[in-house]
Amino acid sequence: MGETTGFLQWGRTGPTRRPVQIRLKDWKEVYQPFDSSLLNQQAGRCMDCGIPFCNNGCPLGNLIPDWNDLVYRGHWEEAIERLHATNNFPEFTGRLCPAPCESACVLGINQDPVSIKQVEVEIIDRAWSEGWVVPQIPSTKTGKRIAVIGSGPAGLAVAQQLTRAGHDVVVLERADRVGGLLRYGIPEFKMEKKHLDRRLEQMREEGTEFRVNADVGGAVDVEVLRASHDAIVLACGATSWRDLNVPGRELKGIHQAMEYLPIANKVQEGDFSDFAIDAKDKNVVIIGGGDTGADCLGTALRQGARQVLQLEIMPRPSDDRTSGNPWPQYAMVYKVSSAHEEGGERIYSVNTERFVDDGNGNVRALLIHEVEFVNGTFVKKEGTDQEIPADLVFLAMGFVGPEKGSWLDQLGVAFDERGNVARDASYQSNVPGVFVAGDMGRGQSLIVWAIAEGRACAAGVDTYLMGETSLPAPIPPTARPLV
Repeated sequence: MGETTGFLQWGRTGPTRRPVQIRLKDWKEVYQPFDSSLLNQQAGRCMDCGIPFCNNGCPLGNLIPDWNDLVYRGHWEEAIERLHATNNFPEFTGRLCPAPCESACVLGINQDPVSIKQVEVEIIDRAWSEGWVVPQIPSTKTGKRIAVIGSGPAGLAVAQQLTRAGHDVVVLERADRVGGLLRYGIPEFKMEKKHLDRRLEQMREEGTEFRVNADVGGAVDVEVLRASHDAIVLACGATSWRDLNVPGRELKGIHQAMEYLPIANKVQEGDFSDFAIDAKDKNVVIIGGGDTGADCLGTALRQGARQVLQLEIMPRPSDDRTSGNPWPQYAMVYKVSSAHEEGGERIYSVNTERFVDDGNGNVRALLIHEVEFVNGTFVKKEGTDQEIPADLVFLAMGFVGPEKGSWLDQLGVAFDERGNVARDASYQSNVPGVFVAGDMGRGQSLIVWAIAEGRACAAGVDTYLMGETSLPAPIPPTARPLV
């Protein structure tokens, strides 16, 4: 324990966001550098609990008290070793994870929890700057060939683990760049892609091969893929988006969030200079109150939207935990993200009844009404109809599972009752040698779960190929019956 009374001496301090009027003029990350003395205090606030609930709150089982203590004592190189012991990509989670570990922090029972995420990201950023993150090249090769389909966080985690175990791993990505949603779903202002590119270069030096524009079932033949590899890992994510089938859905100007966000990221990559879907001077409505909706909000504001409204069918969360959401559960409370701080308005407990035509096939407005949640269903509140203007509408209502396709039928994989690819306790599907990790088997979830599942799946693949494994399997698999 770094400082016995640290949690009594210092309060919680988080990073300071750059001024709104400045950060809206660029696409750089929103946070300013964090003061090293304040970071030392935050690490010193850790109580080193007898039962560290933060470890259990983190799907990766991160050794949080360990590296908090090491940071407080100034042992940074040892801290990154402890952090990397459970997490392949702390530069991603430190920026993008909603931090269930902080909700589970024992200090959070009656005070503000430790700023765990900030300590995490400072450890890995310092490790990169000091040159402590180097390729881990396997000393022996097994001769086994593995194909990983999908290059999001789950696919990258399983690929790195299996490469380090001595297998020959190729990652197939159907897009033109590697990274999945990390590349094209996460806006630059939340994570600059230099962090992703730096980690991918480490993986290449370790021996992982990446192929882009590799559309399995299209450019890549499924039968050839199976015949030329000893195992296949499906890590394509839950990319089948939820739609809103109401009158007027066919109007121009209505887009899925994942039709919008990748374009903005491609502009930042330099692919083209203009936005194909541009919110400049437009009235924008976002349907969906989650993180993806907030990403659309921040993107539209940077493009110069006239007005942005974000609609959510659920009631506004409370400012504090309710009796049904006690510690150490993830705190379902009202939060203000960096995008919400920048502008726009959130409207809760409303439902979209239909989209209104401008007479030329374009969306002009939405007809909405208030709802109440009664006996497990949403009921319209009569007399609350209103029309709100909209030149652009983005649907950010989540995802319903993996995209179904003929190539999955060719593989012969089974699906569970939720429409995800079914797997057993070792993350293996009903087809021998075909494994599944991340959202494709779990359903839409967090980046930290994707990395954890990738690591655990790698242990299952290694055991299948070699009869045993030394790779860690940090979490129990979320196995479902094969149907």
